[in-house]
Amino acid sequence: MLTATLIGDVVASRRASDRADLHDRLTGLLATVNRTCTPTTPLRITIGDEFQGAFGSVGQALQASLRLRLGLLPDHDVRHGLGWGEVSVLQEDPRVEDGPGWWAARDAIHEVQEAQEHAGSRFRRTVYAPAADAGGPDRDLVEAALLLRDAAVGGLSERSLSVLRGLLSGHTQREIAEELGISPSAVSQRVRSDGLAALVATDIALGRVS
Repeated sequence: MLTATLIGDVVASRRASDRADLHDRLTGLLATVNRTCTPTTPLRITIGDEFQGAFGSVGQALQASLRLRLGLLPDHDVRHGLGWGEVSVLQEDPRVEDGPGWWAARDAIHEVQEAQEHAGSRFRRTVYAPAADAGGPDRDLVEAALLLRDAAVGGLSERSLSVLRGLLSGHTQREIAEELGISPSAVSQRVRSDGLAALVATDIALGRVS
């Protein structure tokens, strides 16, 4: 079965001052994203700070990866490898999956890790790599969008991250202002100056990628 596979891990998690707290936050975040993004194989921690899950479309996996990153920023960052390809189920309980789709996701997250060793690519947090002969969305087009998304999100302040989370959750600017204790005009200014509306539009467009 052709599946969008997602592997993620927390960047520099070994340097976290409270790893138990980080684990609890990650566990809660995965549960939230499982409720909102409806993966075909729920996101779960596999070992340490690494997690994985599978989705019916590349677009759904892309949207989940953004919400996972925003859920831990600015305290912690995450990186993701996204694959597309055939996946087979080797065992149901506990579920064990295998196949080119997962191998592609593993290659993709290795590519992210390697990119962070080069000064010009350290902002990379997400790579999409379909399996050979699997078809699916054009890699170059998806990667172009991800390059811009990673760079834009990485440059946001803590307050702007909060505004973006609110927008992606469907809240109005007035509701976000009330929650953050700031004026609606301050929220509107951040939406304009930090390109948050463009990030929301990009998320919607990427969500349609099948």
